Amino acid sequence: MSATSLQAPSYLFLPATRLDRLDKALSSGAGAVILDLEDAVAAAHRPAARDALANAGARLAGAPPGRLWLRINAMDTPDVQADLDLLKALPWVGVVCPKAQHIDELRALPAGRDVLALIESARGLVLAPRLGEVPSVVGVAFGSIDYALDLGGIDPEDHEALRHARSTLVWAARMANLPAPVDGVTTRLDDVAALQADARESRRLGFGAKLCIHPDQVAMVNAVFAPTEAELTWARRVVELAGDGAATRLDGVMIDRPVLQRALRLLASAR
Repeated sequence: MSATSLQAPSYLFLPATRLDRLDKALSSGAGAVILDLEDAVAAAHRPAARDALANAGARLAGAPPGRLWLRINAMDTPDVQADLDLLKALPWVGVVCPKAQHIDELRALPAGRDVLALIESARGLVLAPRLGEVPSVVGVAFGSIDYALDLGGIDPEDHEALRHARSTLVWAARMANLPAPVDGVTTRLDDVAALQADARESRRLGFGAKLCIHPDQVAMVNAVFAPTEAELTWARRVVELAGDGAATRLDGVMIDRPVLQRALRLLASAR
């Protein structure tokens, strides 16, 4: 697996008990599918889910490289050892590590695996700038629902209440030399406007992707994170005018090197 999978704008959760929906998930347009052994599966059903995943090894191996991840249980839970044992039968999947808040726990994950650290607490947010110390960590995601609970039960749908945490995580990812982080889920399954507003807030704050909990959410998330035609037109004009790196002006606005770099990034993301 490669960290290039983190360039995908959407990550779709799939309960590990619903492998019958795997083909649908992989064809949903999501950049990656996260097989979930944690919150989506009751503790009593996890042994059967692990057996099903192990038995489906050959089928899972047929997924495109970098498309499949496994969310294990938190490293301080009784379930995690069985999850880690399962990974031996699934050598090609990345690991989503929930409740990430200790460097030593991340270092204890199996070597040679890409790890997406899921920040779900204030302690985890403090840890985030140090994630670059763990070579296997290739990205970071925001578990907004659990984070809101950790802070005393604030409303996880309140953009203003979580804006500090989101902005801090974007900054922390940069400090750790990681890609732009993946934002948390939108729980309102039938509210397209809420999903669009959440995704726009994520992109505006500097996130590079968003977690999804239903295939119907994927298209909207992909659309919001894609550059608009107006943005691409602006970027092409900037490159045409300032491609040699010299400062100039466009529509009354100064164009210098940082603006040129932003334009080049927009064009690269469209490709």
